[in-house]
Amino acid sequence: MVVSAFDETEAASAVLARSQQWTPEDAAVLRHHVLLPQESISRAAELLEQDGWRLRPDPGDGSVPFGAEPEPGEQPLFAERVQKLDALHCSQESSRMAGLAQRLHGRAVGWVALQNGPG
Repeated sequence: MVVSAFDETEAASAVLARSQQWTPEDAAVLRHHVLLPQESISRAAELLEQDGWRLRPDPGDGSVPFGAEPEPGEQPLFAERVQKLDALHCSQESSRMAGLAQRLHGRAVGWVALQNGPG
């Protein structure tokens, strides 16, 4: 993990600027953490897949800090897509995930970015 953003008041540009490991020229896996009710998952996956996102469950083994505890009935999920990161697109996608989660009676928790290390 090269970047993490779980404070909705922090600008994406500040999040990216504080990362020592992020390489702007390289693609990354942008992973949004969302909590959705079970009945909304298939609709969310359908909507996200139209733009190249993959929705998958949190493995639930504690290997990935999720950023929030699910409320009863909420399923922790990752929406993932490979792309180059920049502040504008990270901000736009955060807003999109928040809107999608709200429409589907869930919530967006935050996002992380993953990149391969050198070598």
